[in-house]
Amino acid sequence: MLQSICRSTSFLRQYLKVVAQSDQGPTSLFSTKAKAFTSQAIMSEKKRKSTSAAASAVKEPGAKQQKLDPTKEKGWLKDSLKHQRTKNKQMKFNRKRLRYTSNTERIKQGSEGVLYWMSRDHRVQDNWALIHAQQLALKEKLPLHVCLCLFVPKSELSTLRHYSFMLKGLKEVEKECKALDIQFHLLHGSAGDVLPGFVSDRELGAVVTDFSPLREPLQWLEDVKKTLPKDIPLIQVDAHNIVPCWVASPKLEYAARTIRGKLTKLLPQFLTDFPLAEKHPYTTTITAKLIDWEKTLASLQVDQDVGEPEWAMPGTKGGVAMLESFIDERLKLFATQRNDPNIAGLSQLSPWIRFGQLSAQRVALQVQQCGSSAGPAVASFIEELVVRRELTDNFCFYNEKYDRVEGAYEWAQKTLKDHAEDKREYLYTREQLEKAKTHDKLWNASQYQMITEGKMHGFLRMYWAKKILEWTSSPEEALSIALYLNDRYSLDGQDPNGFVGCMWSICGTHDQGWKEREVFGKIRFMNYKGCQRKFDVAKFERKYCPKNL
Repeated sequence: MLQSICRSTSFLRQYLKVVAQSDQGPTSLFSTKAKAFTSQAIMSEKKRKSTSAAASAVKEPGAKQQKLDPTKEKGWLKDSLKHQRTKNKQMKFNRKRLRYTSNTERIKQGSEGVLYWMSRDHRVQDNWALIHAQQLALKEKLPLHVCLCLFVPKSELSTLRHYSFMLKGLKEVEKECKALDIQFHLLHGSAGDVLPGFVSDRELGAVVTDFSPLREPLQWLEDVKKTLPKDIPLIQVDAHNIVPCWVASPKLEYAARTIRGKLTKLLPQFLTDFPLAEKHPYTTTITAKLIDWEKTLASLQVDQDVGEPEWAMPGTKGGVAMLESFIDERLKLFATQRNDPNIAGLSQLSPWIRFGQLSAQRVALQVQQCGSSAGPAVASFIEELVVRRELTDNFCFYNEKYDRVEGAYEWAQKTLKDHAEDKREYLYTREQLEKAKTHDKLWNASQYQMITEGKMHGFLRMYWAKKILEWTSSPEEALSIALYLNDRYSLDGQDPNGFVGCMWSICGTHDQGWKEREVFGKIRFMNYKGCQRKFDVAKFERKYCPKNL
């Protein structure tokens, strides 16, 4: 397993160097040079594998049968993951993944347990924060507790779509914890108000939590830090990124090309398999309260009009099933056809990664191990999953204005200001845009897909956001509306990827200046005719644009 990971990492490092020489926008297909390198590398890997398989066949009479494609049996990934985790149960935790946010680092002596405060990463296995919390508890021979603080802001962004997906995933977490003799607690209220008291009441000796770069979770961390007893260590573990955000770079990175090399050098340290979160041997006499999940969901003050999409099954099991189908069916199309909204060529994994129900690191490992037959698509997908995705965490962590025009680069702010008074051919209100009532059928279809399905194809999301800039009175209004619609309707909304996606489209973040034109200035331009050259626009419109619009 370790040799396989090292070979995969070595391949990635070589590949990303080639990509860096021809770095383009986040949705551009890879250069001819990069594709050629990928094909050559894969041919070499195939040759190595065939030699290795032949050697194994000599040693093991059953090797020929073992070589059968595991993807032919539905559910193969679930069994494979169980085997991998058991095999790597003794793998060590890399302490560079954590940072202490408290002055004390030693667990309080005489305490009655260790707490993992689950915030961003809602899963049991493949979770570095839970792994570290369990290892701390095992070392001290203490029970392990997991808690989540459920707080619903009064906001148009608090919808049934998001909270149902989250709570149904947490129901699975509770069940897994119970099977491992780990106590799962659902606390009602903001973390600063309820968590410190919970720690004191239970006499817990350490708190481990996960990491988010967004201002609200960072404020929750500060609130807990202020009121948590001073002799309790508060430890943060980046369980979301492959390379911890603060390790990848100590500063705001300008673009993918500036962070790619840094990530590439660090991948051998961090792109490893996970140890097993196992049955906990130390139990507590005070057990967690039973949770009525249906009653909890029904009690939340959320917007019921934004309902649950049928295509996405919440929870880690649903995420693993979607990953399996991606590897088996769609990965081979990713490199060449991912920009065609009429073709199922995307992973569709973003909701599970956004809610932490699926680990991006696990996704990377499985795609590398099982996707060799997909050719260039593997490296193409890893570029998006690792470099582009972790770049968004970097942007939000080191830029407090990550969702405002003031957070854009100086050149972008200047060009948008210079063209703020340009005449707009069309002007729409937020209500008109939300109801998909524009003159553009493709835009309406894209918006309607997001309203009904909770997702929008990645290529169209760029077009969609850029048209909002073109059809509103100012860049500030455009960004506000784009973020509102994305965060309200997209199942993967309210996430660094969404913030940076809108900032890229409207404010040129992680992009460069282009030919100057009306309204857009030097911000990259997209239009209807350009989409027609990319894919069958009429076909997409027929599928998603209701006739009554």
